[in-house]
Amino acid sequence: MNQVLSMFNSAGPEAFSKMACQMAPYFTTINPLIAELRQGGATVKVPFCREITNHLGTVHAIALCNAAELAAGMMTNVSIPGGARWIPKGMTVEYLAKAKSEVTAMALGDEIDWNSEGDKLVPVEIRDSEGKTVFTARITMNVKLA
Repeated sequence: MNQVLSMFNSAGPEAFSKMACQMAPYFTTINPLIAELRQGGATVKVPFCREITNHLGTVHAIALCNAAELAAGMMTNVSIPGGARWIPKGMTVEYLAKAKSEVTAMALGDEIDWNSEGDKLVPVEIRDSEGKTVFTARITMNVKLA
């Protein structure tokens, strides 16, 4: 089992999320909870709070991007073969509706061939508390095998 996935399973979502934010402090800006982590999938919950809102009182676009990148990065990390490395290379996003509540980002990688080198297009969907899709992203992850 992947070391990161093993840490998630043993520490639990709350403690693991805090550890992840210590490794990449910028993610603390969205106060994320990595609620689910497995090969081919990750779910990140972001609470609604004033600190991540825009002038309209809705979740800021960049906060949504941060949640998407965290979900995609965590999922990529536990999906690639041992010894492989990855880095985000690009992101294309669509803002579909205003997010006026907590949001949940879901990275979906079950259909991706993680055993080959190169660019992998990781889809991420973000929903509000009512289950409405408010944002989608396609994040290009560049994978290098060991």
